[in-house]
Amino acid sequence: MTGPHPRVGPLASHSTSAPVLDVDALLDDPQTGIIVCCGSGGVGKTTTSAALALRAAERGREVVVLTIDPARRLAQSMGIELLDNTPRPVPGLPTESGGSLDAMMLDMKRTFDEVVESQASPDKAKQILENPFYIALSSSFAGTQEYMAMEKLGQLQRDARMAGTYDLIVVDTPPSRSALDFLDAPERLSSFLDGRFVRMLLAPARGPARLMSAGFGMVTGALSKILGGQFISDLQTFVAALDTVFGGFRARAQQTYALLQAPGTAFLVVAAPEPDALREAAYFVERLSEDRMPLAGLVVNRASPVGHGDLSADEAMAAAARLRRTKPASPTAPLTAGLLRLHADRVRMVERETVLRQRFAAAHPAVATAVVPALAADVHDLSGLRVIGGLLADQS
Repeated sequence: MTGPHPRVGPLASHSTSAPVLDVDALLDDPQTGIIVCCGSGGVGKTTTSAALALRAAERGREVVVLTIDPARRLAQSMGIELLDNTPRPVPGLPTESGGSLDAMMLDMKRTFDEVVESQASPDKAKQILENPFYIALSSSFAGTQEYMAMEKLGQLQRDARMAGTYDLIVVDTPPSRSALDFLDAPERLSSFLDGRFVRMLLAPARGPARLMSAGFGMVTGALSKILGGQFISDLQTFVAALDTVFGGFRARAQQTYALLQAPGTAFLVVAAPEPDALREAAYFVERLSEDRMPLAGLVVNRASPVGHGDLSADEAMAAAARLRRTKPASPTAPLTAGLLRLHADRVRMVERETVLRQRFAAAHPAVATAVVPALAADVHDLSGLRVIGGLLADQS
């Protein structure tokens, strides 16, 4: 696997045999220019991304965090009323570190429009942007969001390099397995535009393709009767117009794909200590390895806090049973027995989660891991993000 090696620190008391992810070493490394957080839905990717970005900024990095999460929780936690396609400064950061933090949210259609405007002449761009098929493609076509996420990441990196602004980009990806669809998006869009149906729409009316075009004319004639002549005309106009600029799309996507494989990029897989989430995490790890993407490690969020004391679950349940049998019963016996049962449930939950992490570590022994305990309340502000960042970094 290419890219930076996992930063390994001393084993945490709650850890398994997996090496420990040294988050601060990752954030402080000037060679780390991009961090991509991926994982299944509901595991805390947005919070993790924001916490990492905030901690990096407060340690002196110039950071922009890009979210593709439609829930817009990132804006709320960072005190910004609305995020859009333009990076906006996050208020409330201390200035003594010399770092900075901007946040933005992917506007899929606006990013697509920007690509068209940059690749085509004004007249050609206007023709594409006003075409009904382009409007549908840029708004809802499967894979467009992931493709545009790659495009926006590439734009940010190019602009930052030219202007000397950001030295770290943190990307929060969509939920579930679609979080890795941006790796496939250029190929899928290429397949669509290079597909047989689209190629036939572009085929000339004479020359070697004449017979094919003549046969296709029968098909388009039939479709025109069903869908209307304007439908076919709009589709042909759209395909012909977009075909003139798609070479630029493909080249830029290939550049961004190479950027994701470069040593300055680090992927973090985010999971919860649950069977389904860790199975998804295993999928991400294996897929990243297959595509030679630089994996920095695994973040396990919302782990059950490890309790203190030596009372096992079985011992707690036995003590609770003894209290129920004691005659005469103490007035506090029911409460004490209930607390003992709660303790037993918590110990068993910690044991289950530990077993799940051990299984993951056994299957992926080289993946450095950080475990973040569950908090009593949700994170809605910078203070909460600082707490998460501290927990990510403190794996002792």
